[in-house]
Amino acid sequence: MGREQATARVTEQWARVRGRLRTEVGEAAFRSWLKPLTLVSEARNVVRMSVPTRFMRDWVADNYAERIHALWSDENESVQSVEIVVQPPSRPNPKPDGRSDEGDAARGLSTGNGRSRSKTADAAQEDCKLTKSDRGGATMNKSAKDKLQKSDSGLYVEAGRASDRDISAPLDPRFTFDNFVVGKPNELAYAAARRVAEAGNAPFNPLFLYGGVGLGKTHLMHAIAWQIKTQTPDRRIIYLSAEKFMYQFVKALRTKDTMSFKEQFRSVDILMIDDVQFIGGREATQEEFFHTFNALVDQNRQVVISADKSPSDLEGVEERMRSRLGWGLVADIHPTTYELRLGILQSKSEQLDVDIPPKVLEFLAHKITSNVRELEGALNRIVAHATLVGRSVTLETTQDVLHDLLRANDRRVTIEEIQKRVAEHYNVRIADMHSARRARAVARPRQVAMYLSKHLTSRSLPEIGRKFGGRDHTTVMHAVRKIDELKSTDSNFAEDVELLRRMLEG
Repeated sequence: MGREQATARVTEQWARVRGRLRTEVGEAAFRSWLKPLTLVSEARNVVRMSVPTRFMRDWVADNYAERIHALWSDENESVQSVEIVVQPPSRPNPKPDGRSDEGDAARGLSTGNGRSRSKTADAAQEDCKLTKSDRGGATMNKSAKDKLQKSDSGLYVEAGRASDRDISAPLDPRFTFDNFVVGKPNELAYAAARRVAEAGNAPFNPLFLYGGVGLGKTHLMHAIAWQIKTQTPDRRIIYLSAEKFMYQFVKALRTKDTMSFKEQFRSVDILMIDDVQFIGGREATQEEFFHTFNALVDQNRQVVISADKSPSDLEGVEERMRSRLGWGLVADIHPTTYELRLGILQSKSEQLDVDIPPKVLEFLAHKITSNVRELEGALNRIVAHATLVGRSVTLETTQDVLHDLLRANDRRVTIEEIQKRVAEHYNVRIADMHSARRARAVARPRQVAMYLSKHLTSRSLPEIGRKFGGRDHTTVMHAVRKIDELKSTDSNFAEDVELLRRMLEG
């Protein structure tokens, strides 16, 4: 068979394998993990493929190794193993005999005739094997292989780092700084995250990101990790949720192996804990986290934390822990503005490579104000509908497809609406909601409005305070407690507040 025929045959087989993978795992998982797979070569019963990053290689090997090998075997019975190498996507195209224009030496492999390549062990570490047997395929440089251990999926991984991957949550390849849309509500958090990712030493420790659901905290944490992995891949990073930190600690207690737990978490270069509010009320976990936090900060190791509230507002967290969490830089991610939402939709539509009419994007930016996740989910729904049904995206089809989501958002109450309705009810001016006047006739309606804002919106206490003339979050907390007390002692007042609530919710 000629070289061109061999290339065409392998390309057709790979197209069928990709098609079956896309069907089996679904569009979302395929786009995130399998779409970057690139065919490099097929020679001597070995299929060689590449991915752009080491992390992606490990994830594919852990989750899709056996299936990829099985699909290739279905297409070509002579395939005995599948190798995945890490290399940038800009490498030259492979030749059918298994050699790229740059040669196998650039990948630190040995050829089938036994001639050893002279590249470093670091290059050899970038190679991995996805196979149920050790037969076939190229062999690794021995000095590199000594540093590796074989995982259950047949992948050779760096010894001593497998446990880090077991603990760390996977990083979403979509969550990078390049894909983060910056606006006034998140510019401080973005700048701080970028500084932490690019700095060699901890510029502020910890970096504490907080804000409501779906505003970009997790995106920024993943972006920090990706940036560090790109710049300094040797630095050890553990990224996980507070819930998983607690699980690992309880597991260590049960197995009486707390020393290994301590050593692992206190020897990393960067520790990233997501949703730290979930350790509230967990005294033993808080104690361990407190000491781990102190140990890392004392060694000038970077700690990055996210939560839905500021450190001072975390419930069930000890005062000393709240104080420590506020030591470094606390960056609040505010709710999105119309301009930022529109920018996010435009960026997302470009990534999806679909043509969405500007009027549709503007309509979504006006209507869906809760969080970015819901906004992107709405865009995904209308794109999927257009693709599957074969109808173009219009304002009418958008309203039809998203009728349930739009109805739910229409029922959401804003702080401005609450202030207006309460001011009308108590016959005071809306300006009094923002003023410094403390007369009871003004202060009580203002407290009622703060109370309703706390219970009827997803805004944080500092955000509510800012809407009431730039007041501190402690003022809002006092107002909520005061209204709760009055409701418990004055039934008429309680009915009054409940009537306002029903009017606003209706």
